[in-house]
Amino acid sequence: MAEPLKNMFGPEMVHGVALALAAVHADFDDAGFTSQALAGFNDLELTPRCKQIAAAMADYLPADRGQAIDIVLASLGPELENCDPADAAPTGDQAIDDHPMLGFFYMPHGYFLADHGGDHFDRVMTANYEITKRATSEFSIRTPLRDVTGPTLDRLSVWAHDPNVHVRRLVSEGTRPRLPWSFRLKQFQEDPRPVIELLEELKDDPVEYVRRSVANNLNDIAKDHPDLVIEVARRWWSDGDRHRRRLVRHGLRTLIKAANLDALDVLGYGPSSPAKVATVTVGPPSLPIGAKITIEVDVHNPSDGPAGALVDLRVHFVKANGTTSAKVFKGAELNLEPGESGTVRKSVSVAQHTTRTHYPGEHRVEVVLNGATVPAGSFILTD
Repeated sequence: MAEPLKNMFGPEMVHGVALALAAVHADFDDAGFTSQALAGFNDLELTPRCKQIAAAMADYLPADRGQAIDIVLASLGPELENCDPADAAPTGDQAIDDHPMLGFFYMPHGYFLADHGGDHFDRVMTANYEITKRATSEFSIRTPLRDVTGPTLDRLSVWAHDPNVHVRRLVSEGTRPRLPWSFRLKQFQEDPRPVIELLEELKDDPVEYVRRSVANNLNDIAKDHPDLVIEVARRWWSDGDRHRRRLVRHGLRTLIKAANLDALDVLGYGPSSPAKVATVTVGPPSLPIGAKITIEVDVHNPSDGPAGALVDLRVHFVKANGTTSAKVFKGAELNLEPGESGTVRKSVSVAQHTTRTHYPGEHRVEVVLNGATVPAGSFILTD
């Protein structure tokens, strides 16, 4: 079993924060800070740990919040390499390169800004700007977005053109209406147009790291405003290069999974496609819990023109009360020439998971081709 995430942010991180603050603030009581920050630490999960450290920072830094933020800024370490993290070169420092949680080192700093930054808007924004070049401020930026929306959006519109990739990504990631691990930005769930204006500036960013964040934001918005997102996606797709089209495809993923016909049409997989399901094989016909079922679909283009085929698979899992619950599994996208066929093959585990419990019985299988449901048979799951 994987080690709990909280254990990767252990006492050594607290000591590191204390050392960094003491190095720039002679009056900092690092022993008192550490004692308060570590009180009951073992019983706390990751986010409560970071919030407790932030509270200790607030208690042991000067009561003048402007001065306290300046000390936090002075304590920051070197910036991350200005590139997609996937392309970053090793630093050569094994303690840094091998530490899986080093990017979370500044989470308490972010919570300090969010919860204890006071009315020092410019200092808070400067600190968020600097922290995100070393980790991420996607969580702490949400407090000024919620409470000081207009000025924060104005600042982000400038940051959308910043030379630093991590700052540009902050603009899209921090404004996500439904960012995981954070509170929802309800004003943007109600009216996402200010966010879309920012995404317009970032949709052709030269770095995939930023474009993927734009796609995730678009996907968030689609859950509350599908028609608006389809309108944006259609416009972006029409004159987009392969990078932008990849962004659009990823941004529409929730709507595609729900077989939204308008979203499918944006990608060229609407109901007008001539692609047809030729054959489906589901096997084995009976298997025990813990095994794998294999579904193989042959798709054919009988027309004299090209045909797009977006193939997903839907399994109706039996629940404890005998009813079923459908789950969609991503299949593949096929672009078929006239008379051409293609095959999509998927193995689905029916092992017990913490997120899904399996029960014996007949499980129906369906193919979803360009949004249309095609019955594909069933399999029997046994104890």
